Amino acid sequence: MSSHREAPEISKDPVADNTDVYAFVSPDNPNTVTLIANYIPAEAPDGGPNFYEFGDDVLYEIHIDNDGDGNSDITYQFQFQTTLQDSNTFLYNTGPISSLTDPNWNKRQLYSVTRIKNGQAIVLGENLPSPPCNIGPTSTPDYEALAEQAINVLPSGETVFAGQRAEGFYVDLGAVFDLLDLRPFQNLHINPMPPASGVNGLNNLNVHTMAIQLPKSMLTRDGSNPTNPNDGRSVIGVWASASRRKAIILGPNGDVDEYGPWVQVSRFGDPLFNEVIIPLGLKDFWNSQLPRNDKQFLNYVQQPEVPVRLVEVYPGVFPNLAAYSKPRADLVAILLTGIPAGIIPGFQNFTGQTLADLMRLNMAIPPATAPNILGILGGDLAGFPNGRRVFDDVFTIELRALAGVTIPLVDPSFTPDAAASQVTDGVTPSNINSPFLASFPYLGTPYSGFDVPS
Repeated sequence: MSSHREAPEISKDPVADNTDVYAFVSPDNPNTVTLIANYIPAEAPDGGPNFYEFGDDVLYEIHIDNDGDGNSDITYQFQFQTTLQDSNTFLYNTGPISSLTDPNWNKRQLYSVTRIKNGQAIVLGENLPSPPCNIGPTSTPDYEALAEQAINVLPSGETVFAGQRAEGFYVDLGAVFDLLDLRPFQNLHINPMPPASGVNGLNNLNVHTMAIQLPKSMLTRDGSNPTNPNDGRSVIGVWASASRRKAIILGPNGDVDEYGPWVQVSRFGDPLFNEVIIPLGLKDFWNSQLPRNDKQFLNYVQQPEVPVRLVEVYPGVFPNLAAYSKPRADLVAILLTGIPAGIIPGFQNFTGQTLADLMRLNMAIPPATAPNILGILGGDLAGFPNGRRVFDDVFTIELRALAGVTIPLVDPSFTPDAAASQVTDGVTPSNINSPFLASFPYLGTPYSGFDVPS
């Protein structure tokens, strides 16, 4: 998955598992940028009686680097508090929930938003309501209205939302982890079978989302409004993280006490970075590191494992890739530095020489009038790896990059194999049952436990 259960320790701690990050110029409000961080992978919609929720004991953060040093210049912190209206019932709700203050809603979450900038922490909002999970037509008969009530405009200018959403990432998990036996190309695999359509392994599942929409000028290093794509001030790097207290003591009566400083246990910038670039023995360590320290992982970007496996499981399909032995400078640009000007006409999202896994967004590039899910590979400069929109097919984009389609950007002597520009898992947004929204928070209405298909 994009970063679901990608490391041994965080796979045991889903509440703190940062699954996806999105950063894009808002298509319906192009003077703003939307930042989204998702947590809690693969939520079964019928997850009662203890429906999914953010962790009261987790510090969730969205970070913005606007000067290219791999450090956070602006941080938005989300912290949650869960309350019970009636501790003598096992029920999440005792009747239909018609509003965020409905007495029928028993277990609720409120949250605060804090912005840290230039070393100063300012609480922007407190006691903000998170909506309930989507239980079903009897318990949550108008879920869209509940979610709308949970969109909060802060006095400081940001719009925020924190709550359950439909999973927006799409990928054929069954095929990917069965030795890359991609169904549309399985006739070429070491285990050949007739080609078939991809299967979205994340369909009908939910996640928990934190989303912020804010003016572009609040993100630049000097408060300017980015209009020139060639200006370095137009580019930001984004990542998200989750942290827990350093010490946790389990009491004899089911009590849990936490002490000490916050320790990062999960982070996310580019999709699939920890998933398929970092080896298994370093995944937990990678989650503990700050982006500014990512130089230590350079070798795994320059010599990734996926191309080796593609050559192995698709015999004779990638002969040029098999013969290519140079360090992958194209992947270093895409994943660690941003793409410098002059490589792709009219585009750059270069943040400098600091090697850091960041979701880089050139805010001066406007939303596409005809978006292409393959982003820059599809000729759409507003899409991944220029930030990431909710509908971008990041799996196919990165798979084709790993297969060699982006090598000629930095090494014109290389000719990609014919299959490199065609390889895919065969899954698209049409394989998502809950459609994306045209406005904030953009991810679709979560699936309900009653209505989700079996």
